[in-house]
Amino acid sequence: MADVNSINGYTQTGTTQTPAAASQQLSADMNTFLTLLTTQLRYQDPLDPMDTAEFTNQLVQYSAVEQSIQTNTKLDKLLSMNMSNLGAQAVSYIGKVAQVLGDVMPLENGQAKATYTLDKNVVTATISVKDVNGKIVYSEQGKITAGTHEFTWDGKDSNGNQLEDGAYQIVVSTNVPSGETSASVMTTVFGKVTGVASDDNGVYVGLGDAVTANLSDILTVRNDDYFDKNPSSPGNGGSDDKTPPAEGEDNSGEGVVEAVAEAAADMLKAAAFGLI
Repeated sequence: MADVNSINGYTQTGTTQTPAAASQQLSADMNTFLTLLTTQLRYQDPLDPMDTAEFTNQLVQYSAVEQSIQTNTKLDKLLSMNMSNLGAQAVSYIGKVAQVLGDVMPLENGQAKATYTLDKNVVTATISVKDVNGKIVYSEQGKITAGTHEFTWDGKDSNGNQLEDGAYQIVVSTNVPSGETSASVMTTVFGKVTGVASDDNGVYVGLGDAVTANLSDILTVRNDDYFDKNPSSPGNGGSDDKTPPAEGEDNSGEGVVEAVAEAAADMLKAAAFGLI
């Protein structure tokens, strides 16, 4: 399962202190506090003793902090268990086609599929496909109406050369009429789930052999034959139009057969109820 940080950029992780480290720090602070407390009690003025209520309040505060650390420890265990459950559930996605929120699509066996959604009508929409080095390898003009549009790509560059399977980025650039605000574009990509992995930051699925996506970014999961359907798209030349009958053929006979079948079914129903 390859990483695509070269396209998306690296995601930095936080430096939050773990409950174990916080507990050790609290123990050290508590020992220091007790040392100071006993020292103050030893050298206090007998005629003006220190307020014991203040000591009690500080001890109560330390106890509250300790309870909070223990709560965080238990929450971390629950999160870890939940992460494991999510990973187990995600295993059922293996072999199916997932639609993922993002712009890095896997090219598998010369096939890639994505969608882009425009929040408004635009003047032009240019769809560009970039390789892992950021080089534009293919581009075409997309649909300009508001809504969601599919994009399929056969993996060939602008010169018609077949490119290797891997990770490719889809970028949709739009132009709007003068004086209008720019259009918002959201992209999703499709890929067959090939594996599941997890770490402290979440659960991930592998799309093909080149793309890794966060489980929370999955929008839909479809049957593994989804790529066998070739809807009409400039990227692959597919078409949903039905093949018209050849010259001299007449499909009207099919309607006659259906009408006879329906009439026969009605007669059987009537006979069953004693009407004929």
